[in-house]
Amino acid sequence: MAAAAAGGEDEAGGEATRRSGTNGPPPGLLTLVATPIGNLGDLSPRALEALRSADAVLCEDTRVTGALLARHGVSVPLVPLHEHNEAAQVPRVIGRLAAGEKLALASDAGTPLMSDPGYRLVRAAIAAGLPVTAVPGPNAAVMAVTLSGLPPHPFLFVGFLPARAAARAAELGGLRAAERAGLRATLVFYEAPHRLAEALAAMAEALGGDRPAAVARELTKRFEEVRRGSLAELAAWYARHEARGEVVVVVGPPAPEAPAGEAELDARLREALAAGISVRDAAAAVAAATGAARKAVYRRALEIARAAAGKAG
Repeated sequence: MAAAAAGGEDEAGGEATRRSGTNGPPPGLLTLVATPIGNLGDLSPRALEALRSADAVLCEDTRVTGALLARHGVSVPLVPLHEHNEAAQVPRVIGRLAAGEKLALASDAGTPLMSDPGYRLVRAAIAAGLPVTAVPGPNAAVMAVTLSGLPPHPFLFVGFLPARAAARAAELGGLRAAERAGLRATLVFYEAPHRLAEALAAMAEALGGDRPAAVARELTKRFEEVRRGSLAELAAWYARHEARGEVVVVVGPPAPEAPAGEAELDARLREALAAGISVRDAAAAVAAATGAARKAVYRRALEIARAAAGKAG
């Protein structure tokens, strides 16, 4: 948190980031502005000032951002930037920034780039040497994690799962494989309300129905709800009750597996070594998959490898 100590130098520091070493016009500034995820009172003073002082505001839906700005008496040109036009808009926006304009990027709700447009624009601005900053604020994923009652760190933000069942099962299968290899993190998903029940059922099948989870809906709004239970229980609940509003699903990390016995460790190590994997890599893979102590597994792998070499000799 050392950066917080420089908070009193925000204006001077901001200007410093915009200085250019060339004789041309100073570069502009791209500011990523987090907007409310429900309660309009969550728009921060800094966010409002960044929007008000921008030469133009890039946004997903001009109607949504326009209504937010009108509520605060702000009149700024709005430029649509969404998944369907971002590739075409990026060169134009980079040109405006290079000409010295101050532009703000706002999502319909929440923090830009987090399952929202803007990544290609930010990458292009960085590649062009143009300054990029952000005004932090609301984020549904982080809020859901804090309210879930599940371990807050580490967490892995997955975003939206594929809508098609086969693709969704494949992605969840990849996450489960990563967990078998040692990943221990709380998982965070966004989901459309009409797909929530089938998504929870798919998670229960791939990750385990007994996994603790939480479904957070309508965060910061009047009917905010966080329902907690196992994946199987939540899948059954939402199969009977229609979900409404924006949804975040939080899934707790897998329970530690029982330590593998000596016979299982030896079998895994022999299989890995027979496949031509080095002793070090075989030990690392088996230790990650079983949760056994890495040094102990490495010692055993050396013993097995030496014994095999002796027989071959």
